[in-house]
Amino acid sequence: MTLPAVGNICLFYLTPLMVAALVGHLAEGGENDLAALLPYVLGFAGLMLAGEALWRVGMHFLNRANGRGIEWLAITGMDELLAKDTAFFHDNFAGALTKRILSFCGGFENFADTLTFSVVANVIPLSFASVILWRYHPLLVVVLVGLIVVTGFLVIPFIRRRQVLVDEREAAKVRVSGHVADVLTNMETVRAFAAEEREAAEFRGRVAEQHRLALRSWDYANLRVDTIVAPMSILTSALGLLVAVALRGGLGVEAIVVTFSYYTNATRIMFEFNQIYRRMESTLTESAQFTELLMTPPTVVDPPDPEPLRPVDASVRFERVLFAHGDGPPLFEGLDLEIPGGAKIGLVGRSGGGKTTLSRLLLRLMDVDGGRILVGGQDIARLRQSDLRNLIAYVPQEPAMFHRSVRDNIAFARPGATETEILRAAQAAHVTEFVESLPDGFDTLVGERGVKLSGGQRQRVALARAILRDTPILLLDEATSALDSESELLVQEALWHLMRDRTALVVAHRLSTVVRMDRLVVLDRGRVLEEGSHAELLQSQGPYARLWHHQSGGFLTEEATPDAVHAAPHDRDSQTVTG
Repeated sequence: MTLPAVGNICLFYLTPLMVAALVGHLAEGGENDLAALLPYVLGFAGLMLAGEALWRVGMHFLNRANGRGIEWLAITGMDELLAKDTAFFHDNFAGALTKRILSFCGGFENFADTLTFSVVANVIPLSFASVILWRYHPLLVVVLVGLIVVTGFLVIPFIRRRQVLVDEREAAKVRVSGHVADVLTNMETVRAFAAEEREAAEFRGRVAEQHRLALRSWDYANLRVDTIVAPMSILTSALGLLVAVALRGGLGVEAIVVTFSYYTNATRIMFEFNQIYRRMESTLTESAQFTELLMTPPTVVDPPDPEPLRPVDASVRFERVLFAHGDGPPLFEGLDLEIPGGAKIGLVGRSGGGKTTLSRLLLRLMDVDGGRILVGGQDIARLRQSDLRNLIAYVPQEPAMFHRSVRDNIAFARPGATETEILRAAQAAHVTEFVESLPDGFDTLVGERGVKLSGGQRQRVALARAILRDTPILLLDEATSALDSESELLVQEALWHLMRDRTALVVAHRLSTVVRMDRLVVLDRGRVLEEGSHAELLQSQGPYARLWHHQSGGFLTEEATPDAVHAAPHDRDSQTVTG
């Protein structure tokens, strides 16, 4: 980091000494032939070459330090993001986070370059210049340092005000990048609603706001900070030259040449102050904002002294569970639910009843506000999150796909799986039926979020993942909702084979998918209304029977309103449901 500073000493502070020596030699009537002048010329050239060489060597080492620093920051930033809980990603744009981590890494390079080539490379040479000037006369140093200090005191209040403007500008940049990512990831929806112009107008408005805030911060620096720095810089050079001339009798012409050169360099540095500060503040602001984001404590954390995972019987028990979404009203108030090991349980009920939330609480993607959840007799809050989730194969209603091959998306469940195991899981989930028609078969890239696959195909891949994961607990959230009836019958047979000797918790709106379950639990507004087998619940003529009779083809119809769940059953007990 100091090599460029030494290079600057050679280029800008030792060369003036060589020129001053030459001027002094000539002023004293010395020889002016080639032999007499050649040492000064060679000395000047040697210093220039040495300065350039030191700069190049310094850049060589700095490039490698930058590379290591960027690599470390990227890994650290990604590790911190991976440690965040689900709520964090619900509150932050994926695109904005992507921009911030890339800016964080790129900002380190800008900061290191500016610190090395603009700050250290100027401060150390100025210290060297002060030593040389002190040898000529202390007053020369007092004037130089005094004016620099006065300039700093005058500028600091404006810098604090400008920092507020810079924070607003950087926040606007993050909003723009987040909007771009949001639109691009939902482009199909944008086109379906013919909303291109509307989104373009929204983007233009956001960019205009960013432009306005950027100009405001730049103009503030240009019109406020520079209006102080520029006159003080000129005053520094003028006073330095006046002091040198006034002291001429005791200094000599060499001192005047050196003083003029050093004060000119100091003036150049003061003029560049705003550009240096602009680069530093932008980098530090972006880094500070991202660091603050990374420092946001997750709401779901591993216990400080986690319990080792004991051999489990795969039983699940919810004990007096309390939970509310954010500051909203309580969803679960003392929920009790026991699922014996190996049992197949279906969760049914209208939307908003808490079925998916219950699944997320079991996975500990969110923490309960009270009570506890036990798996195999162990409180999941006392386990490592990774240990808990390694017990569960989860298939969400909207399966997430990585922009990787079909094979990689299936193997994501168990990276060490063999090709035979992957193929067997794909066959069980009937993935092979559509993979054969893809351009590159299992090596076909599925696109961002799996956009190249249909909803049903994505669900089959997600089911293949669950089959490959081979865990004692299955958690299926509308796992077959996007399949057609024929595919659903085939996949359900595979699922029933998979559920054998496993605990299964299946969330379903299509009631025909859970009629074979050992027990059905009807949830409504976070409460268990009733539970039992399909036959028992139909016979009891309760809420489940009313839901069943209001279905057509296995789905809830518009008649199945919240009030209908609690209303008296219609006289349609003999109706059959297809699905």
